[in-house]
Amino acid sequence: MVKYLLKRLLHGLISVVIVVAIVMILIYSLMDRNLIFAKDSVYSKKNNNDQTVYKYQQWETYGYLDYVPFSDYMKSLANAGELATDDMTDEEVRSSVVSNFNSTGDLNELTQTYVDQFTSYYESQGYKVTSLSPIVMTTLSGQTKVMDGGSRQLFASKDKSLVSRLITYFTSIISVDNINYADEVSGERGLTFTLYDPVYGGDKLSPAIMGNGTKYKYLVYFTSDFPYIHQNLVKIQLGVSYSVNQGIDVWDTMTQSQGSYVSSTVTWPTGKTESTSYDLHSATYSSGSLASAVETENTLITERYTDDYTNLSSIKGSMSKMGYSFVIGFISVVLAYLFGVPLGIIMARYKDGIVDKIGSLYIIFIIAVPSLAYIFLFKGIGRSMGLPTTFVMDSTSKLMYVLPVVSLALPSIASLMKWLRRYMIDQMNSDYVKFARSGGLTEGEIFSKHIFKNAAIPIIHGIPGSVLGCLVGAIITERVYVVPGAGNLLTTAINAYDNGVIVGVTLFYAMLSVISLILGDILMAMVDPRISFTDSGR
Repeated sequence: MVKYLLKRLLHGLISVVIVVAIVMILIYSLMDRNLIFAKDSVYSKKNNNDQTVYKYQQWETYGYLDYVPFSDYMKSLANAGELATDDMTDEEVRSSVVSNFNSTGDLNELTQTYVDQFTSYYESQGYKVTSLSPIVMTTLSGQTKVMDGGSRQLFASKDKSLVSRLITYFTSIISVDNINYADEVSGERGLTFTLYDPVYGGDKLSPAIMGNGTKYKYLVYFTSDFPYIHQNLVKIQLGVSYSVNQGIDVWDTMTQSQGSYVSSTVTWPTGKTESTSYDLHSATYSSGSLASAVETENTLITERYTDDYTNLSSIKGSMSKMGYSFVIGFISVVLAYLFGVPLGIIMARYKDGIVDKIGSLYIIFIIAVPSLAYIFLFKGIGRSMGLPTTFVMDSTSKLMYVLPVVSLALPSIASLMKWLRRYMIDQMNSDYVKFARSGGLTEGEIFSKHIFKNAAIPIIHGIPGSVLGCLVGAIITERVYVVPGAGNLLTTAINAYDNGVIVGVTLFYAMLSVISLILGDILMAMVDPRISFTDSGR
């Protein structure tokens, strides 16, 4: 069985890579990359050469290409000590070249030398070098003036290959924090362990592992909130959002809490005690932030922090997008099996009876009527009954779960009824059923011990998929009832051309599908002893 599972997992992972590759081809090769600027207000305000440069900068941000401006090239040469002459330092040469390059006049010999060197080097590396001449205008007084956004530009660009994009993406999915993350730190780099977390003033038993030089200050810590032990050491990174939730990773977007801020009493690193909604356990490194605060006399920072771990997120009181989707989806799955399985058995056992006819009518109704139509139908019925028809995160009422759960459960109940009825009727005509009847078994024993057991195997295989699918959410249902879940994340990203979210959510969906199939196979083998994953006898 282990060999089969490893083989199945390997095939699944290969399938995931293929799916992600296809999505990347669709996004980065077949779709017009200019579409990302359709709703970009900054792009519409740019003029002339600045607009062209902004396009390439955004294309690099969105993962389409590598972009290298001439100014960055000169900076890299200065940092490497390759510009100094007998008369000027590296920085003086860089400043002189950049200043002349940005002027409206002709380039001097020194600047032209480095322009030619830049062009030659990057063209040899397969880059496309783009040179934009300054756009000038003559004033009434006869002076030459650069038009708005018309300064001289020189940059190199190169589209990323599918292979390099895939390698970069999959190798960065899991990141492990380390003490060499920060450029400069006060004190010695390393890890420290404490039994008394300073966040609680040091008087509450709460073990924590903290780092200095790491990205996160708290790597492992304990709180009174489920699951009690938390960690920032290993992070999942599915892809950064550029517009849907700008600057936030897809995984964080789905798993971070929502709603109103929740305050608690905490002790800042300086010892100052304060009631705040900030989560000190989320502190991340921000280079030079403390020194900058001292220079600008920012007392809000200096009275709280003793180092550069000054970036914090806030604690909110409601569940995450994935949390809401899972709760609603899981309850609907439980209801579907509680009602769908018994009704399917009754329909099969009393075929053509009154229950079978009513059940068939219900199945036909669910199949024939578009899901959007019956969702609005039940929403209207629920409104007339006084049930909440929209979701409010900060509400404590559980009634707002009723309509979304019912709307999700109804089609699942119909599906289970239909397929279980069909499988059981197929089994009723099998030879082993006739043999069981001839052996004197009652109809009840035949149905419970033989027909249902065999007919339920395909239904059982779909249980893991139904449960894990709850993490994905329901697009239509969540939109109709304004559920703050993960269901509309993909559609929102597609409408906003947010490539990072599209790829990240696709990977998440694909991995759930692979895991669901493997768990379904395991569960089916546990129920039916006739199914074996071994290669014995070959």
